[in-house]
Amino acid sequence: MTIDDTLINRLAKLSSLEIEENKKENLKSELADIVNFVENLNEIDVSHVDATFTTIEGGATLREDIVVKDEKISNHILKHSPKSEDGCFVVPKIIE
Repeated sequence: MTIDDTLINRLAKLSSLEIEENKKENLKSELADIVNFVENLNEIDVSHVDATFTTIEGGATLREDIVVKDEKISNHILKHSPKSEDGCFVVPKIIE
């Protein structure tokens, strides 16, 4: 995978981040290092390793989901969001 200015600009748009021009070269280098590391993981032979889904013996403990509507908490959270409407987050369209 090639990390270039086009990819950096696309990632910045999707994440709603502003990346300063003087930091783009360093970011490209760091992302390339990360991608190379992950690609190296593909070369590890794990065919003899049994799949595991949890590190907790007996599986994860389950709890009953209980819906609690606290308008004070909802309003506090929405107050800090960039944009909200009718008690919901408003996010930019990212799939074109």
